[in-house]
Amino acid sequence: MDYLRLLPRARLYLWALLILVSLVGTQGCTRHDSSSSSPAASSIVLGAYTTPREAYGKSILPAFRQNWQKKAGQAIQFRESYLGSGAQARAIVGGFEADVAALSLEPDVEKLRKAGLIKHDWKAGNYGGMVTRSVVVIGVRTGNPKNIRDWQDLARPEVQVLTPNVRTSGGAMWNVLAIYGAALRGHAGTPTGDADAATALLASILANVKIMDRGARDSMLTFERGVGDAIITYENEILVGRSEGKNYDYVTPKSTILIENPVALIDVNVQKHGVTEAAQAFVDFLVTPEAQRFYAKYGLRPVVDSIAEEVKGQFASLSDLFTIRDLGGWTEAQRLLFDKGGVYDQALAKSRQGKP
Repeated sequence: MDYLRLLPRARLYLWALLILVSLVGTQGCTRHDSSSSSPAASSIVLGAYTTPREAYGKSILPAFRQNWQKKAGQAIQFRESYLGSGAQARAIVGGFEADVAALSLEPDVEKLRKAGLIKHDWKAGNYGGMVTRSVVVIGVRTGNPKNIRDWQDLARPEVQVLTPNVRTSGGAMWNVLAIYGAALRGHAGTPTGDADAATALLASILANVKIMDRGARDSMLTFERGVGDAIITYENEILVGRSEGKNYDYVTPKSTILIENPVALIDVNVQKHGVTEAAQAFVDFLVTPEAQRFYAKYGLRPVVDSIAEEVKGQFASLSDLFTIRDLGGWTEAQRLLFDKGGVYDQALAKSRQGKP
């Protein structure tokens, strides 16, 4: 495994700190200045994971700005920051004043709640705080020259694999959950319910990982540069790339996990910035039919059933789809797989055996 791309912790924290002064903006933005003769537009800071960058920047944020202007008679602007989900959560806890967090998985939002930044029940509502869904798939080179058909093929010694680092990327955690869960279900060339076999399969795949990038988007860019034979990633990363003319294919494993992506208002920051009403309206907008169709346009599966039915022809059919709840929920999955000494650490240690 090549660890050159894994940043030391101190460097990661320094890099995350840089987003405080280097946000990517869809437009210039200024907080309201009461001393100005004409009111400046309010601005919302969006701290997001990397995967839905196009959906937000190209479609959802412009649509909300237009809607808010009509509804409130007030201009609204956005500043955007995109990092691996885990890194983004740590940056917000560390002082990055995001008003809205759009992250890859529930535990990253829970970090913000436990840090006292989220005061309300962010999971209240019809969709449990989730705004999009996806599934974990395997991206392959055009024509699938290595004949990769399912998870067990990624363990073959001649196959070079890409997946991000679980310590910085929510996407990487979903990837591990997909492999381990499929193996436990007996759909990855492993006996049903055999935890040792599932761990061994994960170790064999990790042994073939060429590079571990910080986030799912970074990993996809590495694949697009020609590195690796296969990439474990979000379905929507593949669909967006293909829609932009990128030349690769993908395989939907027989068994894979349903990815559920949350969004939450950061109470402490919106109150501090005076944008509570606009930021809440933005969060509410994300589950409207308009926004859900935009998500689907960029390869993300809607959470609103009527829109999911409307766009189902855009997505591959699924044979055995399981959820985090089938693995005992996030608390149990975190303890079992990702806590120190858990399944992931065990598999990673096995993957290194015999390597310099």
